[in-house]
Amino acid sequence: MSRVCELTGKGPMSGNNVSHANNRTRRRFLPNLNEVTLLSEKLGRGYSLKISAAALRSVDHRGGLDAFLAKAKDAELSDRAMKIKRDLVKAAAATAEA
Repeated sequence: MSRVCELTGKGPMSGNNVSHANNRTRRRFLPNLNEVTLLSEKLGRGYSLKISAAALRSVDHRGGLDAFLAKAKDAELSDRAMKIKRDLVKAAAATAEA
């Protein structure tokens, strides 16, 4: 699986290792990814996602997975996260009809 956050799209960056003698060699800076299970209140189930620690704090700050996905840009979300977002929209439409 690629090293990309499923909610924010944050991925590896490149840079240099710099030695004491100022020699530079290329390296990769990997995001701090964690496998977590986030609960959706509207759908009533948990979803296992690979997200960065910063995204986990953002989810908590916005009030949960449902609120985070409502404000998230579609271009940043993974395919799995987009499916969850579509399911949330369908569930909201179904509750609005009833």
